[in-house]
Parts: sequence; C-alpha cells; structure tokens
Amino acid sequence: MTLLAGTRFGPYEVLSALGVGGMGEVYRAHDTRLERDVAIKVLPETFTSDQDRLARFQREAKVLASLNHPNIAAIYGIEDSSASHALVMELVEGPTLADRIARGPIAVAEALSIATQITEALASAHDSGIVHRDLKPSNIKLRPDGTVKLLDFGLAKALEPSSRLWPDVSESPTITAPAMTRAGVILGTAAYMSPEQARGQRVDAQTDIWAFGCVLYEMLTGRAAFGRATLTDTMAAVIEREPDWTALPRATPDPVVRLLRRVLEKDSSRRLHAIADARLDLEEAREGMIKPSPVASSMRSGRSLRLAAAAVAVIVLLLVADALRRTRGEAASTPTPTRLSIAAPGQVSPQLSVAVSPDGRRLAYVSTDAAGGSRLWVRDLDALAPHALAGTEDAAHPFWAPDGSAIGFVAAGKLKRVDAGGGHVLTLADAAARSGASWSSTGVILFVRRGDLATVPATGGPVSTVLTGQNGGWWPSFLPDGRHFLFFHPGADDARGVYVGSLGTQTTKLVLSGDFGAVFAAPDYLVSGGAEGLVFAQHFDLMGLEVTGQPFPVAEGVWSFRPSARVSVSATGGVLAYINASLANTELAWFDRSGRPIGTVGEPGPYAGQGPRISPDGANVALTHDGTAGGVWVTRLADGTTRRLTLEPAAGQPIWSSDASRILFQWARSANERAVSIQDARGSGPARLAGPIGGLVWDWSPDGQRIVFGQDRPMDLWILPVGAGSNPVPFARSPFNKTQAQISPDGRWIVYTSLDTGHDEVYVDSFPVAGNRRQVSVAGGMQPRWRRDGSELFYLAPDQMLMAMPVTSKSGYFDAGRATPLFRTRLQPIGSQISGVGAFYDVTPDGQRFLINGPPADAGPPMTVVLNWTAGLNGSR
Repeated sequence: MTLLAGTRFGPYEVLSALGVGGMGEVYRAHDTRLERDVAIKVLPETFTSDQDRLARFQREAKVLASLNHPNIAAIYGIEDSSASHALVMELVEGPTLADRIARGPIAVAEALSIATQITEALASAHDSGIVHRDLKPSNIKLRPDGTVKLLDFGLAKALEPSSRLWPDVSESPTITAPAMTRAGVILGTAAYMSPEQARGQRVDAQTDIWAFGCVLYEMLTGRAAFGRATLTDTMAAVIEREPDWTALPRATPDPVVRLLRRVLEKDSSRRLHAIADARLDLEEAREGMIKPSPVASSMRSGRSLRLAAAAVAVIVLLLVADALRRTRGEAASTPTPTRLSIAAPGQVSPQLSVAVSPDGRRLAYVSTDAAGGSRLWVRDLDALAPHALAGTEDAAHPFWAPDGSAIGFVAAGKLKRVDAGGGHVLTLADAAARSGASWSSTGVILFVRRGDLATVPATGGPVSTVLTGQNGGWWPSFLPDGRHFLFFHPGADDARGVYVGSLGTQTTKLVLSGDFGAVFAAPDYLVSGGAEGLVFAQHFDLMGLEVTGQPFPVAEGVWSFRPSARVSVSATGGVLAYINASLANTELAWFDRSGRPIGTVGEPGPYAGQGPRISPDGANVALTHDGTAGGVWVTRLADGTTRRLTLEPAAGQPIWSSDASRILFQWARSANERAVSIQDARGSGPARLAGPIGGLVWDWSPDGQRIVFGQDRPMDLWILPVGAGSNPVPFARSPFNKTQAQISPDGRWIVYTSLDTGHDEVYVDSFPVAGNRRQVSVAGGMQPRWRRDGSELFYLAPDQMLMAMPVTSKSGYFDAGRATPLFRTRLQPIGSQISGVGAFYDVTPDGQRFLINGPPADAGPPMTVVLNWTAGLNGSR
C-alpha cells in the first residue's frame, strides 16, 4: 500500500516517504493527537492476509514495545486502517551507519563510541529476552547529537511466518533463493549472519554478538568482514573463512583486536558469552587508545603515515597539557606563545565563530555532524575528540557564561543557551541577529535585535533595549565590570569603529576607528582584527576607557570577516583562538548527477561569500571574489581564462541576462546604500546603473525588465522595474524571511526559500504577480535552482543532499513531482538564513553537471589556539 503526502492513516498525517524494505514501506508522519512526528511502517499484504501470523505479530510487538532504552528506537503501537496495518515507531533523524561507512572508514575513537552504544542497546534487549536477529549498518541510525539508535529491533522474529511456509518478509535483500519458502528460512542479511544463522539453525543472542563484530569491523576498515560478490561466496566466507585482519588500521587498540576475535568466533560455544562483556574491552580501549596495539601491529602490513599521525596526536596532547599548566602558573617563569592546530569532526564554518571558555580549557564552535547539518560542539583542549550538543541545530556565534557552565548562541532567529555538557536548550529571546552576543558577570546577555542592542536575563525574561536606531551596533562584548561594553558601529568614514557603551545610558564613546570589532583581554588589552588576516593587541585603560600605546600584531593568517573581532580570548587572558584564513578559501568543482567529481575550475580562492553563476549558454561562469581584489570575475570554461569584470566597490551577486550578453550585479554606492548595475559580459563600455535597492539582489527576469531583491527585517521580496525613475514594489511580504529567489526560465514562476514553518522550505509562486504559492520541498530545503529548460528544480536538503524535482509549468499551471536525492554535497556550513547567501552551486543548462563552491580537500586544520599569547607584549605600551 503506497501512501501519498497528505494521506491520513488513522490519526497520522503522512508527510513524506522515507524508504521501502522487505518489512514494508516507511513514511514520515505527524501524530495529530500528540503533536509529534513519527515513522510509520505499513506492513506488506502477505503479512496482513494471515490472521494467525497477524495475531502472533501483535503479541510479539507488545514485547518489543516494552523495550525502553535510549539507544533503541521505540515502537509506539500498531495502527489499523481498512485492511492495512502499520507499526508506529519513533522517528530517528540522521544518516544510517551504512551511509557513514560509505564515506570511508570511521576513526577509531568515533567507532568505539558508536560500538559502545550498540552494546548497551543489545545488552538491554538480551536481558529482556529479545534478540535483534538482523543487526547491520543500515539498521543503525546516527542522530546529529551523536546518539546511536538501533532500528527494527526484534522485527525479524515478530514478522516471521507462523507456519514457516510463507515467504520471509524480513529485510534480506541478498537472500532470494527458493529455500526461503521452507522450514529453516534464513533470516537477516547474508554478510552479517552468524554461521549458525547461515545454516538455518536456532538463532539466539549469539547471533547478535556475531553481527556486532561484523559491524565493528566494517566501521574500522570501511568494508564488510565477509561480504563477497555473490550470495554463495558470502555464505561460504561466513561459514569457512576469517576476516582480513590486516585491513584493520594500525591505530586499533589491542583490546579491540582481542574483542573482534572473540565475537567473530565461528563456534558459538567459544564466542563471547554476553554482549555486556564487550563493553569492558571497549572501555579499556577508550581509556588507553593513544597506545597502539602490538598484537594488531603484528597482523597488519606497515602503514607508516597513520602511525606518524598517531604520534603527532600524542605529541600535540602533551603540548596542550604542558602549555595549559604553564598558563596556570605551574611551570616556567618565562612562558612563550605556543600555537596549536585544532581539527574538527566535520566542516567548520568561518562565518560561525569559535569561542574559548573563560578558563581557557575548552572551545565551543560550529561544525557539521555526520548528517551534514551544522550544530554546536565543545572540545576540551586536553581531550582527543569533541562532543556535539543536542538541540543546537543551525547554531551560530557561541559565547560562554562567565563561569563556563553554559554556552549561549543564536539559531533560527532566536537567542538560546545550553549547558556546556549538553542538556535542555532554553530559548531566551526572539528576533536575535547573527551579529554576536556577550554574557556579563551580572547575569545578563547583550545581543543584537532588529538592529538595536538589547539585554535579556541569562535565565530568560523581559527584553530591554539598550541602544536604538543610529546608536545600535554589532558584535557586543562586555568589559570586566559587567556594565560597560564594546560594540562595533558601522558609521561613515571616521565615525566607523569600536565604541564603548554602558547599560542604562545612551552615551557612547569611540575608542578605536576601523573596520573591525574588538574584544577585551585580561589584564588590559583590546584585541582587534585588521586587514590581510592580521590581529592586533593594544593596551586599554579601563578607568579612562581608552586605548594607549601602539597596536602590536599577535596573530596572522586569521579569517577576515568585517566587522567581527575575528578572535576569542579567555577571561584569564592566557588563551586566544581563531578560525584560520585558509578555511575561507573554497574550490569550484564539477560533479555529475551521481556525485562523481569530474574536474575543477581555476584554483581555490576566497569565493565563500557567493555561489557561481553559469551563463545560459554554458560557456562561462561568473562569481564574486571576496579577497582584496574583490569584484565580479568571469571564467571561460573552455580554457579557464579568467578576467575581472567590475571595478565598483563591493561588487557581487552576478546574474546573467537570458542571452548571456550582459551581467547584472550589485555594489556599494555608499556606506549605507546599495545599487544594481548592468555590464556588458565582455567588459566593453561602462556599467549602466539600473537603480538603487534596499537590500540584496536575487535575480533578473528573462525579459530583462524586472529585478528581484530582498529587503526589510524579516526579509521580504521586492521587484524593481528596470528603467529611469522606477520605484520598487513589494512582491511577497510576511513575518518570515524569504531569500534565495530565482525566476523560472520562462519568466512565469519564482522559487525561493522561506521560514514559514520555522525551518527552511522551498516555495514556488506565480510571477510577476503573486497568488499561486505552494510549498514544494518536504522536511526542509534551501538554495533552489532551475534547470535551463524549466523541467527540473534542484535544492539542498538540510543534510546537504542535492535533490532533483521534476516540474511541469505553463501559464497559470505548475505541478511538481516527487523529489529524488542525487548526492550529498560538501559545502561550507553556513546556517540556514545568513543574509547575502545565494545558491552555493549552479547547474549546467542540460541539468547533467553541477558546479559546487565548497571547501578544498586539503584546506588544513580549521582552528588555531595560541597559549600564552600575551608573552612579549609588555613592551608595547
């Protein structure tokens, strides 16, 4: 039974299809009674037509529903509708372990964390007398917060035919032989079956222990322990052969190697007796994992590069520990700066900041998780790995509580806080901008709200405006007294710079002119950004609230982002952290529809601010350069020749005319005014002013008569008619941000991203007159792009999966088909609605290739921490 979006199955409203397997079709649905999203699995007709089997299954399902463990996806109940029956289950977000392994072997530390959670789930179920019987990577989910969830627990047994004469409906895609219709049916997927399961013998907890070993081996090596090209060869390997032990990475700890040998023992009587015992080996391995395994070394071929990497990791940890001791005054009397490169589990966004804790021992930063989404991570500087904080999706610009117990951040237009160790996320205020925030020693948080500076109690409560209108500013930072604060004010010329203000007064004072913000660093410094990736420190008189002496460079190679300070400093003054400038560089890379890389365009560079625009004839690509050269550049794809097109200040957002002869772009007409101009694509002649705009240009209609741009807060869509004296008119106005708009090739429709549902979704409306609006993405979508012939829409899902949606359109009629995933992209994590962000990719006119603006594979470590950074500054007064 196939269900369409909007179909009601009892009290559940179907939202979208999630997948199809031997156990039935699975859908995302909304529980209208309890107001929560669930997964419903509609069972096959062969199952529901057998009343004895159905009754037996209902008895088994009651037992399965009794399982209550954080690592087991719960069964909520059974729902009947007409002649169909469905399981109602917990909806688990995130990729499967199979998806994660498809990207390559998993690092030992991460693999052990996942394995430990699997053993805890299995131990709990086995204690209740329940065996999974179909444990494999595709039945294991990795939630974005790092929690592992086992799916379909015990369903193989629950769905088993009562007479054993029916075809098996457990998910066994590699087992399709006629033997499935006879007694002794083989359950499970062949590559993960135990030898006794493969022989059709009795299945018990020993089978789960074997499958656990197969899963752990595959996590570490990236390949199945017994997987072969054919079913026969796979079964033979399971029964007769050993895994390739030499494939294990050299860094595998000895206890893990020992555990793998015990759980993959073919004689079940000699196999590890209880899965709970596996946790002991895993804990031993995690406690001493910096020590390589001599047993593993003797069984594997030499891998000197990995050994060297492990040695470097140990040295770095020792350096961190020693330097941290020295910053606390426990070591040398003449400390010197120590610089450490800090890695991250995913991609770190230079736009979303890194914050060092007040005591200088931890970092909070934004990075992608296993599913490709952005969230907040915390890293102890003397630890091997960070941990993700649940509930912090779309987080930006973290900042610490003065005592280091909690972290504040901005997400989805709201100011939030979470304990540093994780836990409940508390929303403190609405309408928070992605322009920084600061937590005072008096228990209030200063943040940017609709262009004003405002405060809210750190425990939640009323919001109070501090500075309004022209006195408003960005990137606030409290001084030690908890009342005075620094902020950046984007005034004109000599009025632009860092100001100091005070709670309870509108009086402000300019303390540092320039284009960058600043933060206070103990004992008496202001640390501020500068041009060319430099960071400076200058003495600051806390009594007179003014800088003294000359600025002194303290760091270079820092990512440049006006007007933030670009650095974070511990309250103790000894630790400084920043995002490396190399992370701002991106690479334009070609991919086919399967995600296979097929080349690059030019060299990596600072293109992170804008996405590429392929000309309608497919011959050229235009992009914005964010470096010191700036402006719009055009590259000829045939030979890679690149030339600068614009000389206007802060020019960007290039858009081609429909005949590829001209390019529209926006630029800064003054400090507070933007304009759009049209330039011949060959660069001949001056650019022609098309008119002023109040915000960000999105697209240009195919007939060249209308420009779509965004302005206001929240951002609305406006139309500027091209022509002298034309005035803009509103197109789409609502309380929600609307961005990333693009007009269809025939000029009759417009697609854009909006936050109506609280998260990004893709909408289509008629153009140039609105009135036929409908949502076309499901479960999230952003950065939509049209195929040149109008037959497809592409957009990104929240996990950066590129989706393709067939569409049919004509005057007054638009129909969208079901979106299908193409491949997962690798973009800089940017949050969901950062102003100015268009699509970070474009598609060729025939829809067969995609040019993606993403981080280079060799971008290097994303962050740098400088310990004892103030050493040598005392002479700079």
